[in-house]
Amino acid sequence: MSCLKKLEATVLQMQDPSTGVKGTDQKLNITIIPHVITGQDIVAWITKNMNIDNDEAQAFGTMLVAFGYIYPLQDHKKLVLRPDGSLNRFQTPYFWPVQKWKAEDTDYGIYLAKRNIRKKGVLDAYEQEEYNKLHKWMNHKWDFIVMQAKEQYHAGKARQKADRVVFDCQERAYWIVHRPPVSGWQKLLVYSCFEDIIRRVHFLFLNCLQPQTHSYFLVKHTPIIFLAKYITTFKNHDPFLIPCLPSNPWHTDDDSYWELNAPDVEIPTKMRVERWSFSFYELLNDPRGRADFKIFLKKEFSGENLAFWEAAEELKWGTAASMSEKAEQIFKTFLAPGAPRWINIDGRTMGLTVKGLEHPHRYVLDGAQTHIFMLMKKDTFYLSFILYAFVRCKKKFFSPKL
Repeated sequence: MSCLKKLEATVLQMQDPSTGVKGTDQKLNITIIPHVITGQDIVAWITKNMNIDNDEAQAFGTMLVAFGYIYPLQDHKKLVLRPDGSLNRFQTPYFWPVQKWKAEDTDYGIYLAKRNIRKKGVLDAYEQEEYNKLHKWMNHKWDFIVMQAKEQYHAGKARQKADRVVFDCQERAYWIVHRPPVSGWQKLLVYSCFEDIIRRVHFLFLNCLQPQTHSYFLVKHTPIIFLAKYITTFKNHDPFLIPCLPSNPWHTDDDSYWELNAPDVEIPTKMRVERWSFSFYELLNDPRGRADFKIFLKKEFSGENLAFWEAAEELKWGTAASMSEKAEQIFKTFLAPGAPRWINIDGRTMGLTVKGLEHPHRYVLDGAQTHIFMLMKKDTFYLSFILYAFVRCKKKFFSPKL
């Protein structure tokens, strides 16, 4: 971004030996750290050279810390600039945002593994939590991560102590910026923001339905109406807004939620079946819902409709090499006179589809597929299936508790 270029130009001016912020060697614990600057010197330089007051200078300095151009040596977990004698250093350009480093999980895992070796297994609470998550998530290549961490750790021990401490601080500052610790109140704040958005959208939705509302207002706020309807429908099915059962896997280590909602689970949950009733797309996009709907259609002697829809999806998203073969197979199975699974579509759509199959492409079946989709959606089969699924709630179709 252009604002980052302006920030970097300012940081370069601050590091000028003659006109920049004066740095000195300071003792941190038992190690002498070179080129250390204090927070009050940074604020004073910004105030003088940018002609702004102290509050604006402190806010600008905090922005430099938040973007990773300056890092605190003492209270490193808080990305703010304290206008006192607290110690800070300029970040090396290697870690500047202009380098466009991607904060990938593998690099973060190597950093945490190296820090775990150096600290002999004693990490901060949030680092230990992230370490455990990455260990479980990337278990397939954790040996490689640990090997890289050991090599970097041994290479770092060969440096002088002051250089080693400086590099460790620089690396830690980079990851504090890109993977900051999230406290409990911040999680609560995010949740509260979602709730506030829902309340605001619901308020606008109610205003749009007032009789005295002008047509221009309705046209202008049509997206808000659809958004309010969507949020109202799906809010109970969003595990980030409503606590999911038996527990939220994003907040705990219990993965029962994933097991109960697996694509090929034997017994779907009540919430999952309820979602099928929201729209026909929800049913077809759910592998378990589509499988049950296919069984239901066979009992109603209309399984060819869903089979054709699936064949059209395979043609649309399949490889180009198999397109001609799939098109010929679809024609013989569903569209040819006397086909074993002939589908019932209007003559105009049938003629256009058959003619298009002479030179098949990915979207040659769109017209026929849309016709079959609307037929399955508007037909009583879909409504009967949803009713059939909910009636089996008291039996063994899914767990009533969930």
